[in-house]
Amino acid sequence: MNAPRLGIGIIGAGRVGAVLGAALRAQGHGIVGAYAVSDASRDRAADLLPGVPLCDVPTIVERAEMLLLAVPDDELPGLARGIAASGIVPGGQLVVHTSGAHGTDVLAPLARAGSATIALHPAMTFTGTRADLPRLSGCPMGITAAQEILPVAAALVVELEGRAVVIPEGDRIAYHAALAHASNHLVVLVDQARDILARIGLENPGAYLQPLLTASLDNALAHGAAALTGPVSRGDAEVVRAHLEALTDLDATAVRAGSGDTTEVYRALARAALERAGLDPEQARAVRAVLDAPHEAVDPTEEEQP
Repeated sequence: MNAPRLGIGIIGAGRVGAVLGAALRAQGHGIVGAYAVSDASRDRAADLLPGVPLCDVPTIVERAEMLLLAVPDDELPGLARGIAASGIVPGGQLVVHTSGAHGTDVLAPLARAGSATIALHPAMTFTGTRADLPRLSGCPMGITAAQEILPVAAALVVELEGRAVVIPEGDRIAYHAALAHASNHLVVLVDQARDILARIGLENPGAYLQPLLTASLDNALAHGAAALTGPVSRGDAEVVRAHLEALTDLDATAVRAGSGDTTEVYRALARAALERAGLDPEQARAVRAVLDAPHEAVDPTEEEQP
């Protein structure tokens, strides 16, 4: 690459910061320091950024030509205000944050102090290990910046081997909600399905689900709601009723924390599927009536009354 080499300081050597730092270091940039608080972050820095000094925030700000702020979303506004208020921000410094929920408005205090600001969010989930590095290749990365700074943001994405996608400031939160809904809630959904199969005695439920989930994900990405299958899409109201009864009983006897909410999630997602299924009105009413009806768990210890 012919881009100028930068001295980069990383504030937040978490799963994202340490991995992006390692990727930029591999492109020839220098990492002048990293801020890591937890033992996990320190271990991560030692593995992904060997030899990089662990420093406090003021030291990193003073040393760096580019700051990479990779902290939790809710911490970012206070961090930006605090750095700006310290009075040690040099004019012309580049500040990049990795939050999906924020654009560059959150960095306004640093922009007023003379920094060029960029929001850069890789659309992937991070493990915080070396396994993440090849996953950056071709990864879409949402960038937000002032028009004159967008080429710099795009160049950073090229160095990370990603694919730059411009996200307007006003669309950042909707953008992030879409990604969080897809990724985080998929994890919950799969975990619930795994739990059900484990409780009825299937060994390795993840492996059992893999072919089904892989095909479903591929079809959904390609075709959207047209990929729907199953009892709701067919209008099989009695099967939906049986599902709810079985799930209600399983929830009532849940032993693992957080595993007793499957019926509620099934009901909510089935209603959403029903809206997309394109059933005729009579079928849709029958399924909706089942979904709206209360279902009580059966007490297995209760003797049958004559």
